[in-house]
Amino acid sequence: MTDAQPDEFTAAVDEIMTEAGITANRTLIRRILSTGILLGQEDTDRLDLKIASAALVEMRDAFRLFRPYADMPKVTVFGSARTRQDDPLYVQARSVASVLAERGWMVVTGAGPGIMQAAAEGAGEQMALGVSIKLPFEEKPNAVVAKDTHSVEMKYFFTRKLMLVKESTGFICLPGGFGTMDEMFELLTLQQTGKAEPVPIVLLDEPGGTFWKGLEHFIAESLIPAGVISVDDFDRVLVTDSAEAAVAEITGFWRNYDSLRWVDDVLVLRLKHTPTGAEVESLNDEFAPFLAEGRIEYAGALPVEIADNDRVDLPRLSLRLRQREVGGLYRLIDAINALGSAHAVG
Repeated sequence: MTDAQPDEFTAAVDEIMTEAGITANRTLIRRILSTGILLGQEDTDRLDLKIASAALVEMRDAFRLFRPYADMPKVTVFGSARTRQDDPLYVQARSVASVLAERGWMVVTGAGPGIMQAAAEGAGEQMALGVSIKLPFEEKPNAVVAKDTHSVEMKYFFTRKLMLVKESTGFICLPGGFGTMDEMFELLTLQQTGKAEPVPIVLLDEPGGTFWKGLEHFIAESLIPAGVISVDDFDRVLVTDSAEAAVAEITGFWRNYDSLRWVDDVLVLRLKHTPTGAEVESLNDEFAPFLAEGRIEYAGALPVEIADNDRVDLPRLSLRLRQREVGGLYRLIDAINALGSAHAVG
């Protein structure tokens, strides 16, 4: 059976949308409604239907939570739910969240105890958002934090992780267990495979801590020699025990770099400030080894960007990046953020 439906079916769905007052994004809404009908027509197992239904409900709840804050930058803080309030890591998480909130960043957490509670406390009631998970064994968050944090509760880890990652443009991971490792490695996988746009990722320890050093050694001594990752795949990550360095990494990543878009095999980098000709030449001198062909060029908005009204007012650089050069892309973004043209304004 194909997904094609008779014209009468499509007309009936369209009538439902019209009666519901839906005027925008009708093609996407029709697809959602039609998929639900197809699941019923295909005699889908009840458990599978419960998973699909609950996931859609949870995503809707989360979209509603985040919608009022769409224009505010957000950083997600990951870490152990078992970290106690007298632990230096708790203090570190609270400190870094407090500084970022003061600089206008909302802090997103898993709305649990430990590091999550510390980050929510640091951000404060108005700047904290939480996406919690129903768990049978872990303890619940502090009642005051649970009350003061704008949050949504989810049943499934996959919908929760989607929202913890989707809404943020910066990530800080403090030491944690399986859950924290899962979240951290998913971030790295999304970056490595290009399924998510570049973002700053910080692995933050307590002052003098060595938790993340073990990961660095494992990557250098096992993963890279085995050839399962590229030599520069971990270059996108800052490992530090300094809250100040973490804040600088999160905020500095967006000093000049704005966003990117692939147009066929051309990578377009949108900037906040126009680079000089000499700066573009300097970038070419430094990053020529990372290019598949051609040069880094100053460019205007491409026709497809204009058609989509996609950041058309911003200056651009275009290039053809070699495959699997994610680490090189991060270094290019760092270089763009360090240009004098970016520091000459503001």
